[in-house]
Amino acid sequence: MVSTTQSVDRQSCAAADARDDLMHFKDRFDLPSDVIYLDGNSLGALPVGALERAQEVITAEWGNGLIRSWNTAGWFDLPRRLGDKLGRLIGARAGETVVTDSTSLNLFKTIAAGIRMQQVDHPVRRVILTERDNFPTDIYVAQGISDFLNSTLDDTGNRYEVRLLDDELPLEDALDESVAVVALSHANYRTGSLWDMAEVTAMAHERGAVVIWDLCHSAGAVPIDLTAAGADFAIGCTYKYLNGGPGSPAFIWVNPRHQERFWQPLSGWWGHADPFAMADAYAPAEGISRFLCGTQPITSMAMIEPGLDMFLEADMSRLRAKSLELTDLFIELVEQRCGDHPLELITPRDHDRRGSHVSFRHPDGYPVMNALIARGVIGDYREPEVLRFGITPLYLSRTDIWDAVEALRDVLDSCAWDTAEFKKRHAVT
Repeated sequence: MVSTTQSVDRQSCAAADARDDLMHFKDRFDLPSDVIYLDGNSLGALPVGALERAQEVITAEWGNGLIRSWNTAGWFDLPRRLGDKLGRLIGARAGETVVTDSTSLNLFKTIAAGIRMQQVDHPVRRVILTERDNFPTDIYVAQGISDFLNSTLDDTGNRYEVRLLDDELPLEDALDESVAVVALSHANYRTGSLWDMAEVTAMAHERGAVVIWDLCHSAGAVPIDLTAAGADFAIGCTYKYLNGGPGSPAFIWVNPRHQERFWQPLSGWWGHADPFAMADAYAPAEGISRFLCGTQPITSMAMIEPGLDMFLEADMSRLRAKSLELTDLFIELVEQRCGDHPLELITPRDHDRRGSHVSFRHPDGYPVMNALIARGVIGDYREPEVLRFGITPLYLSRTDIWDAVEALRDVLDSCAWDTAEFKKRHAVT
């Protein structure tokens, strides 16, 4: 560990790296030698073995096995098999998690299911509670469901609404008898701040609400125990910290106490009790299989497995300890070496409230990040004015952190960011 109570230099960082028994995992990622990758919180790096797995699926299983591979190569069972592996990282037992669809679709399923359950148990509850600072798709999906449900009501019915938490409306005040579903991101996508999952879940249950956790920015980054927290549903992606590849399928977890009550609003044939019976009416499968919808994207799904296997080999508590050490180091070095510049830390310093990325605001954050990327230090930018740096302990070292901060210092000191080239807006930031 690099001490944060005394002067830190690159040599001390290198010495700490030499003692780190997690450093061998860095060699199991195919990263460019001239890049320091601080964007694994947006798109994880390529694991060694993922390309070979994709080639195997394409050339051997698809090319030679053809349609037989649904049976002979285990394609049909892949969403459940991967779900069981992933479930071990989020405190789930076998048969509780399935890899399928996108995060947005899985969020739609869980919000719709939570509302359907409340329509039976507490029909007057018609509020979907989320955060104003949630990832936008989470808000949009909630708004879309609310709008659709309201379109089915006559003018005399109580309306569905989306209620947004913010500084003026804290959770304790927002959670009243009208709330049906609470949908929160465990780790905030912009700031990296963490909710206390167990505490929030207990409060919501005490007040009669169903809880959905979005784990996109925490699965693979922080220890999670959905079972111990008593959560109802969870969803998340696999292409960030879990390194599943661009647009790789998401996952959905359902507490066993809800599985047979779960109403599937997207009642596709893969969630049918007997899909190849070709029945003319939907009958849901038992257990986690009913959360599937349509035919699965096997090639992209198969590439998730090499990353999952690495996480199962590593110890999550050790990864968390290194993540906190690296984020502490990053914060300390930025404040020490870039302190003359208008950088504002918006990530919590408290370890219990911090995920695995660090964010600073800067009034010229967008061109600053572009200038940094041009130097091979890849983070990303989020409105408003946020420089976001993903700290992924599987493939980042302390010397990477030192070198990244030195590059940031030089970009700021030299005003290298102040050019038309770096101020030009790209489609993806």
